[in-house]
Amino acid sequence: MTLEQLRIFVAVAEHEHMTRAAESLHLTQSATSAAIAALETRYATQLFHRVGRRIELTEIGRAFLIEARAVLARAAAATTVLTDMAGMTRGSLALAASQTVGNYFLPPVMARYRQRFPGIDLSLRIGNTEQVADWVRDGEVDLGIVEGAVDDPALATQPVGDDELVLVVGRSHPWAKLHTVVPGQFAETGWVLREAGSGTRAIAQSVLDQSGIAPDHIRVAMELPSNEAVCAAVVAGAGASIISRLVAAALIGSGDLIAIKASLPTRRFIQLRHKERYVTQAAREMSEMMRAR
Repeated sequence: MTLEQLRIFVAVAEHEHMTRAAESLHLTQSATSAAIAALETRYATQLFHRVGRRIELTEIGRAFLIEARAVLARAAAATTVLTDMAGMTRGSLALAASQTVGNYFLPPVMARYRQRFPGIDLSLRIGNTEQVADWVRDGEVDLGIVEGAVDDPALATQPVGDDELVLVVGRSHPWAKLHTVVPGQFAETGWVLREAGSGTRAIAQSVLDQSGIAPDHIRVAMELPSNEAVCAAVVAGAGASIISRLVAAALIGSGDLIAIKASLPTRRFIQLRHKERYVTQAAREMSEMMRAR
């Protein structure tokens, strides 16, 4: 059994399709099929059910998938250690971030990092806070950076920056002419919020919940999957929102969004890493660069 056979098996299991797995690995379909057939023949077992054009894991295949992923993760960790010993002249660093961090906070940091360490290949995945925590826990990325609270015993957390929140409305909103809004007024408008699982949604919901107004009197007019969609809806008059000033800055500057004074907390951007995984020099340098931003 070889690492290449394990990589092929995992790809086929994840895609549940021989051709798509082969394409993801830049292999021919015949080479992919041959690798699976060699495993099944060598160990006299069936890893996949063939159902028409579809394939799906057998019970043995599902058990083997857990072990195969673990072996590949250990092999990747060993490669990382050797690469790290070579210094910062080569290597890779996989990052994941929630939307506010990934779209606004992190890109300038990544640009400076690339200038300083051109031999390190950087990659970035963007999801909500829950997704990022899952990717770090599962070893799919080296570091995660989120704006929401994460309580997971497998993950180490570290603050790397602060984020100012702002209450915004569109120019046609009744609050647009006000200088200040107090929590007692929060029931007067509909709210445009991010989806559940988003750090932005969690803190906005917390502010609304602590307003002293009964939850059933707070009306969520729209729930949207991105910061940009939230801003566009607020500009169009759909309601008010609580969002990062980083996200809203350009629209506030143009006058399309009106920022209103309100008593809002400052939240922190939090770095996540797996407690039991090796921390590379590349990851340590990125952490330092984010904190020094």
